[in-house]
Amino acid sequence: MDTVQALLDKAGRTYAEDAGIRLADKPAPLYRLLVLSTLLSTRIKADIAVAAARELKRYGTPRAMLEASWQDRVDALGRAHYVRYDESTATALGDGAQLLLDEYKGDLRTIRGDELAERLRRFPKMGPVGVDIFCREAQVVWPELRPYLDKKTLDGARRVGLPTNPEKLAKLAGDDVHRLAAALVRVSLDKKLADAVRAE
Repeated sequence: MDTVQALLDKAGRTYAEDAGIRLADKPAPLYRLLVLSTLLSTRIKADIAVAAARELKRYGTPRAMLEASWQDRVDALGRAHYVRYDESTATALGDGAQLLLDEYKGDLRTIRGDELAERLRRFPKMGPVGVDIFCREAQVVWPELRPYLDKKTLDGARRVGLPTNPEKLAKLAGDDVHRLAAALVRVSLDKKLADAVRAE
């Protein structure tokens, strides 16, 4: 089995898939991806952030997030054990929902374009890591982002002996570049998984 196929088979689930988000170029799933990216931006285990995104599913639009009380958001984060940052994140999610409604009419599709990273960083708690996560995941529905293979994905490629040139990597993945990106992030973070992929 080749390395790319082994990666896709063993680790090719995106964070959005893990969080139960069916990505589409529509406001609600893109908003849920923004929430997930915000949660993953914090120094917390990815599985906890994904669980928190699942708990927040009922607030899957910026309007619903704002209609939820701050305590509702804190409680949802707590149920997922997202506890060290629950209060500040609950505030940030409310502020981010308000920003999205006020400036972009609740629709992330309006931020597409050359200044995407800068616009994403305007959302509370969205730093460079969150922007990378959002773009890696969104490339499946926003083709102009492809290939979005950031430093973390290239670290994973290096770890399993794949090319570190984004264009070459993208060619190896074809239409699955978003899944390859997810797998490469996972092997960059998990040496045992990387060893298992190399052993194929």
